[in-house]
Amino acid sequence: MALDLSVDAEARKAATPPGKYLFGPVADFLMLGGSAFLILPVLFFVPRDYEGPLAATMVVVAYLVNYPHFAHSYQIFYRNFGRKARGDGYDRSLQLRYIFAGVIVPVIMALFFVYGAATSNTRLLGLAANAMFFFVGWHYVKQGYGMLMVDAVLKRKFFDNRDKKVLLVNSYAVWILAWLQTNTAVMQGQYYGFQYYTFAAPSWITDIAVLAAVGSTAATLLMLVNRWRRNGGGLPYNGIMAYVASLYLWILIARINPLWLLVVPALHSLQYLAVVWRYQTNVERDVSDAGRDPEPKILSALGPRYRLRVLGFIIGGGALGYLGFWLIPFVLTAVIPYDKQVLGSSLFFFIVLIFINVHHYFLDNVMWRRGNPEVSKYLFR
Repeated sequence: MALDLSVDAEARKAATPPGKYLFGPVADFLMLGGSAFLILPVLFFVPRDYEGPLAATMVVVAYLVNYPHFAHSYQIFYRNFGRKARGDGYDRSLQLRYIFAGVIVPVIMALFFVYGAATSNTRLLGLAANAMFFFVGWHYVKQGYGMLMVDAVLKRKFFDNRDKKVLLVNSYAVWILAWLQTNTAVMQGQYYGFQYYTFAAPSWITDIAVLAAVGSTAATLLMLVNRWRRNGGGLPYNGIMAYVASLYLWILIARINPLWLLVVPALHSLQYLAVVWRYQTNVERDVSDAGRDPEPKILSALGPRYRLRVLGFIIGGGALGYLGFWLIPFVLTAVIPYDKQVLGSSLFFFIVLIFINVHHYFLDNVMWRRGNPEVSKYLFR
């Protein structure tokens, strides 16, 4: 969610991928963000009457794309978590980050929701919706930046530290502007039956944010032109596509079309899956028996063992996503009594959705950091 894969000189030497793509030129283009530029124009010609069927379609897509994208972060983060918490092979800073994101953050959130539900404090619970929207926007722009860094490594078209600062400043400027605009446009909303209230900001703050976003965007364009010249006419174009889509199409102008709001989460999740599936493929290839035929022999049609294990990882993500987003809140709603007249009938669906969205940000902010030995070992191979 918050990919921070800046690459220093040492990482450049270590990152020597055999190819230039995660999966291929077309697949990378579509998965990293190019599909957004194809879908958005089409939606302007779709009648508003189709909002219902499209929403139903996106519910199905959520099972296939959105939910696994969240689940995969848990599968990777908590794998060998004991070793990570002990700092076995991880520096002290990364060890503490794993403990904070993996233990402290979920405990704090659980206590928050328990207290809010036990006291029927709808105002307090509504603040959780604001927190989710805040972190989701941050998450989107950081992931867009991270995708650009990944593609830069794969293409061997690196950015120096000054370039990265320009990209990051622009990411935050656009995100803050989008968040302020949302707070201006929606003063009060409803999410899973809960009222939430946005924080009205003075108009002059929004004006400053507009100037900052425009100025940083101009600085980014100038930097990319200069970098294109230094690289002899080459740039990590799929990464730039991912960066632009994440900041501008999925955040800044997300409200331009109500149908577009339904599609954006799936495109963001697809972008994440491109990296995770490549990462997990390299993890499985590193196992000693990766190239052998699976057992029983009937499974050999699926290819060597590492492919079967990757498929198991993907299927497991789908099952875990269904468990977390639907089965667990459904069971909790059935067995735990609470005041449905005050808190509504979707309390646990509300809690689980916000819990996972916010926690996802903290997990990714640790897993994909520069200096994580697993990232440098498996992502760029």
